[in-house]
Amino acid sequence: MTTDSFRPKEKISTFYPPQRTLLGPGPSDTHPRVLSAMARPTLGHLDPVFTEMMEELKSLLRYVFQTKNLLTFPVSGPGSIGMEMCFVNMVVPGDKVVVCRNGVFGGRMIENVERCGGIPLVVEDKWGDPVDPQKVEDILKKNPDAKVVAFVHAETSTGVQSDAKTIGQIARKYNCLTIMDTVTSLGGTPVYMDEWDIDAIYSGSQKCLSCPPGLSPISFSERVVDMVKNRTEKVHSWFMDINLLLGYWGSTTRTYHHTAPTNSLYGLHESLVMIYEEGLERSWARHQRNHEALKAGLETLGIGYVVDAAYRLPQLNSVHVPAGVDEKEVRRKLLNDFSLEIGAGLGDFAGKIWRIGLMGNSSKLENVIFFLEALEHVLTDLGVQVNKGAAPSAAHQYYANNPTA
Repeated sequence: MTTDSFRPKEKISTFYPPQRTLLGPGPSDTHPRVLSAMARPTLGHLDPVFTEMMEELKSLLRYVFQTKNLLTFPVSGPGSIGMEMCFVNMVVPGDKVVVCRNGVFGGRMIENVERCGGIPLVVEDKWGDPVDPQKVEDILKKNPDAKVVAFVHAETSTGVQSDAKTIGQIARKYNCLTIMDTVTSLGGTPVYMDEWDIDAIYSGSQKCLSCPPGLSPISFSERVVDMVKNRTEKVHSWFMDINLLLGYWGSTTRTYHHTAPTNSLYGLHESLVMIYEEGLERSWARHQRNHEALKAGLETLGIGYVVDAAYRLPQLNSVHVPAGVDEKEVRRKLLNDFSLEIGAGLGDFAGKIWRIGLMGNSSKLENVIFFLEALEHVLTDLGVQVNKGAAPSAAHQYYANNPTA
């Protein structure tokens, strides 16, 4: 048998992806500056020049997380790795963990607790509603031996944002550690890790940070570090054990742990430099302004939001599909005719909603107008009565009445 026996029968050549406008729940459009940074020469992950950049990365992440935690760094892997890293380090078999579920990603937290041998105490809220802090306090009163409270700050499956400050204060009142998912919120809406008493936080590179997927920014408080150092049994994951990662991401040593994805880290560094240059408050304001303009346009089409205004994520717009409209066909035509991607509903919302992302580099005026024009065109093609041009005009009017500072 020769090597040719294993050659693919079809002709395979270099892959060139189509140019899309990504307005779904993630990933968002990667900024050209990030792509350029990722194309720079690869360095060894222990190269002293690279380790200097690592220190800058940690400092920039402390800025976006609004924390002074020394153990703040990007994990090599997607946001799901960041989530699992929190649970596998902070939950030991038999621990009671309060988990708030108001969408898909709260459910994944429950799965992590169970796989760590913990006992999940579930706070249930309706999809599209924020976590009810009173329910969190009620369950902690009944379970004074609970060790951790875990919740999703920005639930990507529904577009709702919960009151992280109040939940963090309640958890601290009952001497619980906290785990918070900021995969969709970081960079797009306020996150104040220290002020909100959050002990462990994780995010993803592919949403409001304008990077490709593959890295998970994370931060741990000193309370978590002390707890993990004093565990009586090993963390049930070699790769995610923060005791071992301290040797690589610590401030004084650079002990080999794994081969870090150097070029991906260049990209994250550049994206964080861009947020630093723009300023966090301006980034949050940009996402809010584009959300309001989108909403003004959607209202002319009679399309309403799933989430009450007080709890809506500006970067993840979940809206009801108009009655009688084939939501899948709309998404298909947007992709095929306009190379524009939006997201479908998940779980309880499957077939009922669209999820329109305005995150990071995707959150800009031209994308809002392009989407509204494309949506009007597709709806007209499907026989829906539309006042052609009204949606983009309403968005333009909002921008004219609300100029940037």
